[in-house]
Amino acid sequence: MAVLSAKGAGVVYRSARGPVEALSPVTLDVGQGEIVIALGASGCGKSTLLNMFAGFVAPTSGQIVVDDRPVTGPGPDRAVVFQDDALMPWLSALENVAFGLRLRGMGKAERLERARALLDEVGLGAFGGHRISEMSGGMRQRVGLARALAVKPDFLLMDEPLGALDELNRERMQVLLLQVWQATGKGIFLITHSIEEALFLATELVLLSPRPGRIVRRYHPGFARRFLAGEPIRSVRSDPDFLAMREELTLAILASEEEAEAHGQ
Repeated sequence: MAVLSAKGAGVVYRSARGPVEALSPVTLDVGQGEIVIALGASGCGKSTLLNMFAGFVAPTSGQIVVDDRPVTGPGPDRAVVFQDDALMPWLSALENVAFGLRLRGMGKAERLERARALLDEVGLGAFGGHRISEMSGGMRQRVGLARALAVKPDFLLMDEPLGALDELNRERMQVLLLQVWQATGKGIFLITHSIEEALFLATELVLLSPRPGRIVRRYHPGFARRFLAGEPIRSVRSDPDFLAMREELTLAILASEEEAEAHGQ
């Protein structure tokens, strides 16, 4: 099974005021069948780490690899799901899901068949003919997830994918994401500002410090597997261990923000 890894990977940006270290060298593995989530205050380097995994940003130290193969740019083994969904509003849901397959030269009948199956998988089988502009935010995020899955990547890289949704739709999408993950065995790397979301979804959770971002704590919550094993979501989220971990993370993030403010970051 493939593993996407950051091996001492760090990023220094150049600016008019001089170099800015966005991310200290980080070592982190995202294996297939795992959901790794990065959590931390704004400016901690979460997006930089995701962009390195995606191949959008080259590390200035260390490297990003899939197994032993260096990542030098975007690739079909890694699909990105963005917060703003990045869909084409003039196309239908079906056409959006099939678009990447069209670019790869897949025949029309085959790509439409695959797109329909994926829309069924994310609960939108009856909405394939609807234009994106006619859909709610939650529905658009489902289409974005189906589009990412269409190219059969080994890894899904998710950039605050649920941040714009209301609380109810956000929870529904969290459940859907776990169901898709269970069914496909993809490796998922997700960044979020939501502590509850991170605890509920993650098989491994890493807490990043303010800039320059570095991993300061690692957790293996285990709540996602409990939910998929049949435990009700309300029971999971009211569990004393869940609540205690949520409080610990909240205090840690608040402390890191206060420290950053004290140092003028």
